[in-house]
Amino acid sequence: MTERDMVTATEARLSTHEEVCALRYEKINESLDTGKKRMTKIEYLLYITIAAVLLGPGVAAEFVKKVIGL
Repeated sequence: MTERDMVTATEARLSTHEEVCALRYEKINESLDTGKKRMTKIEYLLYITIAAVLLGPGVAAEFVKKVIGL
């Protein structure tokens, strides 16, 4: 195998590697976005739980009704 063939093979492998990594990074970003949405929901549930513990279940229920618009 000549030096030129080795360079061509290395460039091809590097190009493939870059494409695979780009796809991986795209999937990672999608997962992070999905996780962020889930964490926001969990955060709101924690706020409601804290309100229920600190203020009592009746006050928390009224708060939830106002937030939801009932």
